[in-house]
Amino acid sequence: MRQLRKERLMTLETLAERAGVTKSYLSKVERGQSVPSIAVSASLAKALDVPLDNLFADAGELTDVTVTRAGERRSLTADDEAGTRYEGIALEVGTKSMTPFMLYPPHDAGPVPFRDHPGEEFIFVHHGRAELILPSRTITLDPGDCAYFKATQPHKVRSLGPERAAVLLLVSDDHAHADAANAPRLRLP
Repeated sequence: MRQLRKERLMTLETLAERAGVTKSYLSKVERGQSVPSIAVSASLAKALDVPLDNLFADAGELTDVTVTRAGERRSLTADDEAGTRYEGIALEVGTKSMTPFMLYPPHDAGPVPFRDHPGEEFIFVHHGRAELILPSRTITLDPGDCAYFKATQPHKVRSLGPERAAVLLLVSDDHAHADAANAPRLRLP
């Protein structure tokens, strides 16, 4: 429970207040000195925004790390598609604060529309050269270079050089946790 609380940047006092228990009681639960009833556990799960069974699972059973091997990335677009190609990373993770992709931008970005959406983006050029195109300017990125920007700004990316660039793209949606009851949706930026 302590790990879940800390992951949510909650103090002991905040969680106790939200769950309707005392801070001292919650401290005893976290230290294993007291076992909460089902009703209290349900209140704690609701306050932590996790399924009730997460509180009863052994820490070793909970997955907090997901590994996607290079050969296991799932193509989200056709390999022969003229536009941007996307490969999904960590698709099996349920609720998450950011959505990672491998991006293989086309050389000709002319027909690719500018995109804008809530949240922020981080791009890191893994291989090749790329160009981040904004309405007001373009930014050339070499291997190892990165850019972080508000995704509400219209943007698109194109490859420079003989091969398509390989770009790690992280998308963070401002509203990712606004309604945790909704199933996560996969959206290509």
